[in-house]
Order: sequence, then C-alpha cells, then structure tokens
Amino acid sequence: MGGQGRPGHNHGMINNRITYRTADGTRIPGTWRHAFIRNGGTFFLTDLVMYADGLIDCWGLVTLEEFERKLRCGWVATEIPEGARASAGNLAAWKFGEPSTRLTPELMIAEVRDTIERLNGRPDSAARCRAAVDVFLADRTEENRAAVRAAYLAVPETRRRYVLSDMDRKDWPLKVLVAGPGAVVEGWWTGKPVSQEDYDQAVAYFEKRARSAAEASSRVPADGPATPYAPAIHLYQSYPQERRDDPGTVGLRNDYPAPVDFDGSTYTSVAHAYWALSVTDPAVRAAVAAADTSSDACALAAGATRREGWEQARTAVMTALLRAKYTQHPDLAEILLRHR
Repeated sequence: MGGQGRPGHNHGMINNRITYRTADGTRIPGTWRHAFIRNGGTFFLTDLVMYADGLIDCWGLVTLEEFERKLRCGWVATEIPEGARASAGNLAAWKFGEPSTRLTPELMIAEVRDTIERLNGRPDSAARCRAAVDVFLADRTEENRAAVRAAYLAVPETRRRYVLSDMDRKDWPLKVLVAGPGAVVEGWWTGKPVSQEDYDQAVAYFEKRARSAAEASSRVPADGPATPYAPAIHLYQSYPQERRDDPGTVGLRNDYPAPVDFDGSTYTSVAHAYWALSVTDPAVRAAVAAADTSSDACALAAGATRREGWEQARTAVMTALLRAKYTQHPDLAEILLRHR
C-alpha cells in the first residue's frame, strides 16, 4: 500500500532536492545526497535518500539506528582505500588514486539527523546554534556564551562555515564570539588571540543581524508539512500468515492476521478490509475479503472498479480500520505504544 517517487536530479543545495515516497496513502517528503556504498569490493556512487519520518534509503529502507550500523560496518562508506574500484552505474567506472574524504561515520550521521530535522520544519543544529546566540544577546553572561559554544560544537564540522548563512563571512563572527577575547580562533591563519576590538565587532555584527531580522516581515512557507512526521517504525516484508504469541513489530503490519470487525463484517486483516472496502461490486468485495493473503486481496481489488470518492475517503477508512484493530486487539496496542 505504498510507493516511492523516483528522485530527480539537479545541482542545487540539498534542501532544494525534493523527492517523496508514499506510505498508506501519506506522502512523506524527502531529499538526498551522494554517497558511496561498498558492495563486493566495489564502491558504488549512489543517492542516499532521507525521509521526514526518519527512514533512509541506502539500497533498502532502514531506520536511523540501522543506518548508523550500515556506516559502522562500511556498507555506506566514509573511507575509501587507494586503488579501490568504483562504479557510477552505466555512466563510468574507475579506480581511486589518492582518495581523500572529510566524512566520518559520526559526521555523516549528524548531517543525516540535521537533514531529517529540516524536512520536518524543526530546528537543526545550526538553527539551535543561532537561537543560542539570540539568548546570549538578550542576556550577555558567560554561561550563555558557553551555551553558544556548546551549540556551535554540536554542528557537524562540515557545516561550520555557513551556520550564519553568510557566504562572505563564513561564520567568522560566530567563531570569534565562541572563542572570546584572548583565545585563538579555529583556523585563524595569523595564530593571534582575539582582541577586545575583534570581539566587540563580532557582537556588533549579531546586534545588526538581530535588528534586520526584527524589521523583516515574517513569512509563512507556502508548502511543507504543517506538523512534524512521527519517527517511523520499519516493518520488514515478512508477510505473516498466522498469529504469534509475541509478534513484536510484525504485529503492527496492516497485513498481520488480526481479524477486524468493521461495519458489520469481519476481515482477516486491516489490509483485507482496506482493499475490500475500496471496490464497488459486492461480489468482488466478498472475494477480496476472503482472499488467502493480503497480496491476493490487493490483486483482486486492483482489477475491480474503485468505489466512488475512494481517493478522498481512503485515509479516513484506513484510520478507522487501524483504530478498530488496536481497540479489538489490546496486545497489539501495547506493542504500538511501546514504539510510538
């Protein structure tokens, strides 16, 4: 009951690379970046797709925790040895000579977490750092400046040039503020400590920036999710055929055999009910409901006439079916609550 939009290709910043997948009728936005996947000794250049519900596609959908394990074992590669074979599909194949990369597993997982936050319209590490600066400007204590420093160090190193989104200064005022008078700024080629004048200029930069933000008219995004997406639970394609004493997250699958009483009928699973309720002909509806598997039910429904207004009604129907499932099966409701 889901699908995936194939990413297009452009050369904009990552936030402008928009894709999606659908899950039970819900459109989940995503974006992607390039990455290498090591398979059979060859490093394949591919698109690493990240979705707002926390799933990542690295040749298969995984959760954030599973993705971190993929990084640790080298499936998603951040280190590339000299002479390693590489492939970009039918585009090119080559061997690496003097490979160099700034990424580490820690940096990549931090960047992916930031991306998921942005997809949900939540503050990422850079936004949290800018918010800490605002707190400091309102109350200029050393404690608040230390909070700015901690927030800045929480930003992935690969992004510590554009936290302020100021291409000209490349976070220079922020680095000076974080260092403070008498300290040496990271990357300062002269090696000289920050003077009081340098520090005052950095503070003045943020004061001006705050005034400009206050004067600017507030804008509401024309699109994007109104509310964040809940973290996803990855339900593997196990196709369960019978109930288990302890099904775990498999019991949350729509095709798990948990009979559902709905609208005067009993269905083998939520999936059977969903597809049966989608068709017009009563005889076909009965056949769909009696199908041996949810896959068979889907196939039967796919060849039948869809009930009028189904596209508008299907989300409400699925919601009602899931409510019925977890009301009628408290053991599965407990599993759901443990993974919310």
